[in-house]
Amino acid sequence: MPAMSDLHVAFDHTVLIADTAAYIHTLSAQALARQGVFHWALSGGSTPRALFQLLATPDWVGQFDWAKIHLWWSDERDVPSDAPDSNYKMAHDALISQVPISIANVHRVPTELGAEPAAQAYQREVLQTLKSHPPQFDLILLGMGDDGHTASLFPGTAAIFEKEQLVIAHFVPKVNMMRITFTPPLINAAHTVMFLVSGASKAITLRRVLYEIDQPNVLPAQIVSPTSGELIWAVDAAAASRLGESDGLGEGNLEDIYRKIPKP
Repeated sequence: MPAMSDLHVAFDHTVLIADTAAYIHTLSAQALARQGVFHWALSGGSTPRALFQLLATPDWVGQFDWAKIHLWWSDERDVPSDAPDSNYKMAHDALISQVPISIANVHRVPTELGAEPAAQAYQREVLQTLKSHPPQFDLILLGMGDDGHTASLFPGTAAIFEKEQLVIAHFVPKVNMMRITFTPPLINAAHTVMFLVSGASKAITLRRVLYEIDQPNVLPAQIVSPTSGELIWAVDAAAASRLGESDGLGEGNLEDIYRKIPKP
């Protein structure tokens, strides 16, 4: 079972997004107090899009010191940055274009170079910008697919077990395309890793990831286990609805489930 420091179960999707925004605001303030900058790696997907759209609203924009925030991407498709399925374009449209952030602080994957050169260039940029060794992001936001993939670490791919490189390009047969992705060594070096998981379609997979014996080749999200940082699972009640079906946990009482989740 992956190490886990916290499981937050929100009542529904809307509450989950609001709670996540508040938690990221706290992490940002802590990072700025600690080092004067907040390095945040974003994720693609519909749930992060809802988060970005909330952060772009008037109630939230002014609460962040955008001049001191640097945005990165934990993975990207091998497509132009203006393509409809680009993770960068989604974040740009939902958030970046709506907030007062310097373009110099937006570190997109340079997919125009081609997948392999883009991965190499992105790794160099990470190493040159984050001065810690290994590089430590303040927050890496991750999603989880119905198949247990996270970032672009898909079941059955060698990228799950990469030990040396921090960013790689690899072909993913399931989606029939090249992907650029952070690797486990970079993800697990983060100060905080946060999974954002919403919806009933994720319920069975979430239960398997949290409770089944480690088999990251089948459930890549299990490879995420920060070496010294914090791991947060932020989920809504629909995604958490099957958690009471394993390890003798009682059904229906999410507070009891939270208290019984194994800790490291």
